[in-house]
Amino acid sequence: MKKIQLLAGILAPIVALTGIGTAILINRSWWRLTDNAISDLGRLGLPHNWVLNVSLIVSAVLAIYYVIGLIGEVENTIEKLGIGVFIVGLTFLALIGLFPEGTSPHYYVSWGFFIFASLGFLITGIGMGLSGEKGLAVFSMALFAVGWALALWAKSHFSGIAPAEFVGVFGVIAWHYTIIWKKFRGAPRPRG
Repeated sequence: MKKIQLLAGILAPIVALTGIGTAILINRSWWRLTDNAISDLGRLGLPHNWVLNVSLIVSAVLAIYYVIGLIGEVENTIEKLGIGVFIVGLTFLALIGLFPEGTSPHYYVSWGFFIFASLGFLITGIGMGLSGEKGLAVFSMALFAVGWALALWAKSHFSGIAPAEFVGVFGVIAWHYTIIWKKFRGAPRPRG
């Protein structure tokens, strides 16, 4: 993997979380974690909606660039399939920014991100287990199960969907950084 791809992978969640955090600060007079969706911060017609939408698009592009490099770092077809599914999830993340709340595709692209990103990391993790990385397989399966259970619980206990969305987002980010740490700590230095 090229150094620039690894750097893109490290930066991608930081860009998304910075955009989300900034959008929350801008809209703090009305936005509430338990009453809203993250997407409310980027809805059509909202002043400064670009803060959220652009950060999601940039984050997705950075993450896709990194994950394409990850394909060359994995060993079996199931890992590669999982990474492909994860890329589909990241594509949906970019589409959330392109089709913000208030557009007809928004509901579907939002669900697409959470479903495909989590299935992608689950499948990739199982593939890594088949390649001998049992700890990553167990971690991926546990993160998937706990993440979905917590997200469904949050969805049923709060009027807004943001708590469930944050569970999903932090699950994807936790898996993403775990893979970076496990794959690249002590590994040969990434190519130029």
